[in-house]
Amino acid sequence: MKFAQVTERLNGLGSEKWAVHIAGKRRAAQGEPVIFLSIGEPDAPPPAAILDEANRQMRAGRIRYAEGRGEANVRRALSRLYTRQTGRSIHEDQFIYLPGTQTALYAAMMTVVNEGGEVLMADPYYATYEGVIAAAGGIPVPVKVDPDHGFHLKAADLEKHITPRSRVLLMNSPSNPTGAVFTRTEIEKIGKVAEKHNLWIISDEVYATLTYGNHVFASPFDVPELEKRTIVVSSISKSHAMPGFRCGWIAASSEFCDRCIPVTETMLFGSQPFLEDAMAFALDNHFPELDAMKANYEKRARALVKALEGSSKVSARMPEGGMFVMVDVRKTGLSGEDFARRLLAEENVVTMPGESFGAGGAGHLRIALTVGVDEITEACRRIVRLAERA
Repeated sequence: MKFAQVTERLNGLGSEKWAVHIAGKRRAAQGEPVIFLSIGEPDAPPPAAILDEANRQMRAGRIRYAEGRGEANVRRALSRLYTRQTGRSIHEDQFIYLPGTQTALYAAMMTVVNEGGEVLMADPYYATYEGVIAAAGGIPVPVKVDPDHGFHLKAADLEKHITPRSRVLLMNSPSNPTGAVFTRTEIEKIGKVAEKHNLWIISDEVYATLTYGNHVFASPFDVPELEKRTIVVSSISKSHAMPGFRCGWIAASSEFCDRCIPVTETMLFGSQPFLEDAMAFALDNHFPELDAMKANYEKRARALVKALEGSSKVSARMPEGGMFVMVDVRKTGLSGEDFARRLLAEENVVTMPGESFGAGGAGHLRIALTVGVDEITEACRRIVRLAERA
């Protein structure tokens, strides 16, 4: 039997990147005491009030078909959120509700990328980006960023990679995996390059609420001159510790949304109204539990960096945002892939190899801040122990 070309384009861009995590799950199933630092799934429960709202709306009968663009209440909540964020009036017709950031990213990419179109992105990049670009027929163009300078993308480096086939810049701030947070000044400089070369900007902002220290979240959507070319994809998976709800969205121009809707309707027609109600409630209210979750991530990151300070072989810098830390293992002489595999085999610690996030992640591990300080400190002790004998 013959298969579509998309299956060839996606070959090797799927679960293979999570091979160490999958091997760790097998060990754990056999009863071995494994420390998991691999997957970015919040360990905190979502605010109980949001769960109560979902339950209330479900029992009230909000279980029928939803409007394909998203229920009016959730688009109004998004309008209020982005009007506050940007300081401009952002209208309800500038949003599409979709089940999670990944679905939103896929829909956005399918709407603006033609066969052979190039999509530029900072390298390291999130593990699914190559696949979603390839699915649309696009060509990923990684732009390597310097780990010794905080993994920040420079406008000049971006421009060097632009060709007549360039169509999209895919941004992610705070970044998964690097924890880099773009400043408003950096975004404006990068935006000028996008304007000069007429690029779309797809901005993955799923970690927007998680910034640390004096780092402040900024979006290209905040810049008036960039609004028409910016497509934001996001969700409440990380901000509200609700990954299983699959509540996400696109924020863009009304023109983009009008053109994107026929694409989304080939995948699904409407979502679950009671979940959309829960998301609207989540966006409209403040929850102290989420402040505590963010403080915990920052505390864990600081504990991780401190635990590695005495090592001459491994190191980490404090992330500017997100829920991951990149650990530099280059001085051991091992690749991130080899170090991660040995760390699992010899020390029962599961991490993600930096190479799962592109060539720019080589010689690093990505650590998820999804366990307590004690477990993180113990995992770091084992990382150092392996590094010293590697």
